[in-house]
Amino acid sequence: MPLPTSTSQAHLPDDRPTTAAEPSVPRPRRVALPLRRPRARHTLVALAVGAFAVGTAEFMMMGLLPLVAQDLGVSVPAASATITAYAVGVVVGAPLLTALASRTTPRTALLALMGLFVVGGLACALAPDARALVVARFATALVHGAFFGTATVVARSVVPAHRTAQAIGLVIAGLAVANVVGVPAATALGQAFGWRLPVAAVAGLGLVTAAAVLALVPRTAAPRVALRSQLSAFRVPAVWLLLGVTLTGFSALFAVHSFVAPLLTDRSGFDEAQVPLVLAVFGVGSVIGTLVGGPLADRFPTGVLVGGMTSTAVLLVALTVTSLSRPAVVVTLLLLGVVTFGASPGLQERVVRAGGGSGAMVAAANQSAFNLANALGASAGAAVLTAGLGLTAPMWVGVTASLVGLGVLALAVRAERSSSASRPEATATASASTV
Repeated sequence: MPLPTSTSQAHLPDDRPTTAAEPSVPRPRRVALPLRRPRARHTLVALAVGAFAVGTAEFMMMGLLPLVAQDLGVSVPAASATITAYAVGVVVGAPLLTALASRTTPRTALLALMGLFVVGGLACALAPDARALVVARFATALVHGAFFGTATVVARSVVPAHRTAQAIGLVIAGLAVANVVGVPAATALGQAFGWRLPVAAVAGLGLVTAAAVLALVPRTAAPRVALRSQLSAFRVPAVWLLLGVTLTGFSALFAVHSFVAPLLTDRSGFDEAQVPLVLAVFGVGSVIGTLVGGPLADRFPTGVLVGGMTSTAVLLVALTVTSLSRPAVVVTLLLLGVVTFGASPGLQERVVRAGGGSGAMVAAANQSAFNLANALGASAGAAVLTAGLGLTAPMWVGVTASLVGLGVLALAVRAERSSSASRPEATATASASTV
């Protein structure tokens, strides 16, 4: 029997045998059958390569700033405008390019986004002055949110419904690996050959990603969803509340992470040369978190989020003490990476399901919320440090943000349950949230 073409009415049958005593539980909506496991794995690898490229492009400028400033004849603070421009580009580009991408299939959209990524990266590498580099960084960042939004939709379309968070976690792991491998490699290349070479090399990764998408992502990986259908997700109160969870929950992390370097040198006693190694430990924790958090979120969607934000608050309190000991602070940062990024796959999946699985727009919006959390957390941390409250003050900002995030999550779960009768996707999430 052919599958229906309407995304609002399409359902896959549940092949499991049922009995008269077994209650009927609505299944998440699906318009394409999941691929066999090897093909699905290949698709996820292609998406993870893209996540690695985009993630490296976002964060590598932090290690290249002194080189950029020296080469272009500006101060380091002036060169840091390239980082701000990228963050603004993510927020602007997520809805704009996702809306344009809705006019075609997700696979074609991924190829177009990688084309823009390559052009933007090469423009950065060839920038004649600081102003041109800022503009090129902004243009490159436009791809970020739309890529992760589209990749989320493709990833969850090629696996069974009970493994969607795990699939998203594998894609996001590419972003986490970028912090551990991509950024240090870019810094080393920049120090040896100049900052333009690693920037161009990352643009080349965009070509690798496009080739991987062409070869490994099937044409039927995910359906095209009309823009109007995607925008309908934002009529759901739970979607906005879950975006609020991302904003508050990850603000807790960035309030502290943005100022880890002075904490490690001035309070823990590390040399400046040792700071990147400690940050790499945090990065390893984030990779572990994304890989482990996805499968856990498929089984315990609410438990993972509650546990992640509660553990974040506990670890930030502990960090006020463990930051006085080198071994203890390293272990604390490792665990902080695990619990914060462990919540990311489940939260991304939760937002999409709350919106009825209606395309990439809501997933891209969650990426915008993540980047806003970066800016909000860093600003709050800077405010308490500027006020002279000490190096541990950002940790208490983080604790507060985590507790606020737990409150917003409670409201989101309540909203999901109230809307579950009219939305099959929300029903599945609300039913699972009781586990």
